[in-house]
Amino acid sequence: MGAQLNLVEHNLHLVEVSTRQMLFHIPSSSLFELDELTTALIRRLREHPDQTAEQLVGDLQQCFTAEQITETLRELIALELISDGSPLTPEIALKKVTEFPLNTLVLNVNTGCNLSCSYCYKEDLDKPSAGKKMDFATARQSIEMLIAESPDEARYNIVFFGGEPLSNLALIKQVVAFAEQRFAELGKPVDFTMTTNATLLTEEIADWLSEHRFGLSVSMDGPKAIHDKNRITVGGQGTYDVVSRKASMLLSRYRSRPIGARVTLTKGVTDVRQIWDHLFNELGFAEVGFAPVTSGDISYYNLSNEELAEVFSNMKALGREYLTAALEHRNIGFSNMHQLITDLHEGNKKALPCGAGVAMLAVDHEGGLNLCHRFTGSDLDTFGDVQQGVDKQRLGDFLEQRLDRTDTGCSSCRIRNLCSGGCYHESYARYEDPTHPVYHYCELMRDWVDFGIEVYSRIMAGNPAFIDSYISPRRAH
Repeated sequence: MGAQLNLVEHNLHLVEVSTRQMLFHIPSSSLFELDELTTALIRRLREHPDQTAEQLVGDLQQCFTAEQITETLRELIALELISDGSPLTPEIALKKVTEFPLNTLVLNVNTGCNLSCSYCYKEDLDKPSAGKKMDFATARQSIEMLIAESPDEARYNIVFFGGEPLSNLALIKQVVAFAEQRFAELGKPVDFTMTTNATLLTEEIADWLSEHRFGLSVSMDGPKAIHDKNRITVGGQGTYDVVSRKASMLLSRYRSRPIGARVTLTKGVTDVRQIWDHLFNELGFAEVGFAPVTSGDISYYNLSNEELAEVFSNMKALGREYLTAALEHRNIGFSNMHQLITDLHEGNKKALPCGAGVAMLAVDHEGGLNLCHRFTGSDLDTFGDVQQGVDKQRLGDFLEQRLDRTDTGCSSCRIRNLCSGGCYHESYARYEDPTHPVYHYCELMRDWVDFGIEVYSRIMAGNPAFIDSYISPRRAH
């Protein structure tokens, strides 16, 4: 081992947690606690690059044996944290997508919505009377296309979206009956998911959704004063009273799966804890997830840079409560923290930011195939339709542009395999290019991941049973 050795800095990131030094292995999204020898080797190579193994043994043999040093060096070279000059494994071996293992379809069942939320991103949104409803023939063909394109998936998911999807409940019931029979014939399970504003719910509808084990999210922005700022009727009235009443009814009788609340954070709304407290402790949602708006079409509603920083600061404050609860084996249902802990625990490594265009496509009311539900009605071209199937060439070419991290800054970023450039629609709204990385909150996201590493490390050290009880089971829902 006479080669000169150097650290591969873009593959490692150190985070101090109390008295422990944690190493985030960036290529695999894995976390290790450093021992004294590895810490010493990293420090030595940072201070004095271009060392040989013999020089490192000579420097450190007062504290460690030559055999220990040599063996640790071999392990660090194998992990590509230290380079001996050999070519490194390409960061993302995937350069082109040719397989599209579709398992999720989002059916945009109605462009009409009975609300007129001021910040809504949906470009095809209509008033109830003008809503364009998907018909059963299109929905049925969507499912047949899904099966034809991806016959070998273990499980399938049909997502109902709008407008307000419950405004086309008749179609949803038809689709559920057809899908349950069709997938049963194939011996495959199918799940149903829906995001609703809850205003059209009745006890009968809630019981039917529970019978068919729908995964439900309710769009709700918090206490009355916050919710009624933007989530209003077509006539301009606040909707908190009706939504909270319907949500309470739903939560009191829905037994098949946990129900989450989806919160949209807009200009002037940064009090994450107050919103979580109301939705989790007072109303009783199982989880609360926050989506900050920074690139909406109506710039007035976008959070400023200062407000976005405040949101992340407040999310970390709630994350500290999450940690305290986890160490006491309690779950406070903070979705954003749950997801980050899940990614770290499972060592998730993403070449692309989400499953859009690969495992998931959204069908508009006419049957066009869109990258995701956020793009229905937009100027971005569709990628085929439910009659002809997926335009794999066009979709592959599109995804190839995002996979290419050359000259983007993403290629050496320490969270590159967790963020993967960020949301396509956010890039589209901000830069008019869905393949463009989202740069405006990179530093905040890096800090958020560092915080997650600290929380995860403390949970694993103090109460690892929390992971088995509350993180791993989320995959089953």
